[in-house]
Amino acid sequence: MKQIGVAIIGTGWCGGIRAETCAAHPLTRSLHLAEIRPERLAEVAKATGARTAVTDYRELLKLDEIEAVYISATPETTHFPIARDSLAAGKHVFLEKPIAMELAQADELIALARKSRLKFTIGYSQRFNPKFAYVRKSIRDGTIGRPVSALVSRHITRGLGKKISGRVKLSPAAMECTHDLDFVLWCLEPAKPVRVYSQQNFGAMQESSGQPIADQQWLSVTMDSGLSFVVGGGWSLPPGYPNFSTTWIEMIGTEGALMVDDSHRDVVLNTMQKGMQLPMSTMPGERVEHTYAGPMAAETIHFLEAVAFDRPVMVTPEHARMVMEVYIAADLSAERNEPVSLPLKPAKSVRAAA
Repeated sequence: MKQIGVAIIGTGWCGGIRAETCAAHPLTRSLHLAEIRPERLAEVAKATGARTAVTDYRELLKLDEIEAVYISATPETTHFPIARDSLAAGKHVFLEKPIAMELAQADELIALARKSRLKFTIGYSQRFNPKFAYVRKSIRDGTIGRPVSALVSRHITRGLGKKISGRVKLSPAAMECTHDLDFVLWCLEPAKPVRVYSQQNFGAMQESSGQPIADQQWLSVTMDSGLSFVVGGGWSLPPGYPNFSTTWIEMIGTEGALMVDDSHRDVVLNTMQKGMQLPMSTMPGERVEHTYAGPMAAETIHFLEAVAFDRPVMVTPEHARMVMEVYIAADLSAERNEPVSLPLKPAKSVRAAA
């Protein structure tokens, strides 16, 4: 069995899950960490038994024993330079979404990976959610016939929304709808998106921040097959449940329909101190003893195995670029109040958020 050296750059919420998952996996020969917060670095290094723990990720890229790099750093503006440096150093790269802030940056990363024959994938974790995988299976095996329409609605609490929107200027389309855009486009491939229309709704986020931050955003996407689908995402639910995420899916076909409730209402905790709570969410997934509530651990292992066994990655960077193109078009559409046709030219991508 081939074991490999693994680096985790950024050990926050998501990076911590990836570090612990890799540390426990037999394919990991050695684990190396980079984190700019010394206290968090020390905490995760102790928990995982990491061989190396540094505050400058570039020190890890000099280590020949590292083959795979997981980039979980924030803010999202760091994704492109860190991924570029990692690919240039000859490392296989797993990058949290988004792939970049501009289409031209995404193109540069894709070209780098292709030139050096390196594995490069983006963290669209919902593909590893069994409920989402079942929807795709029901389309692929013909259970619901030919897809006719689809709707996905995702919402998170405003505590998370304020944290995400406060660190980078990206819209609900780019940060919340993106997982579901990836999912629906994955289900409908090889069809491609050709037109996007989007609107934003404002309320609590704008009132509390004084900034033009939308509460939610709705996207209508037309495919070259003639099918259209709707994806909505928001981040202003009342703060009743820590890290709470709720998703509803409707996939309608010629021979059937599939409705999926991923609102995490299946586990309810009721205590004298805090009352009723929904304690577990799949975004990104709380630790539950030896396992995780969400799909992120399975996604982490998938990339580890792809590098160790030379297998294809599930999320290609070209697909992630297409997702990016759709949400950029959505932001342009919301700003202009008119549909936007695809493809976009890279020069138009300098405004990843309208």
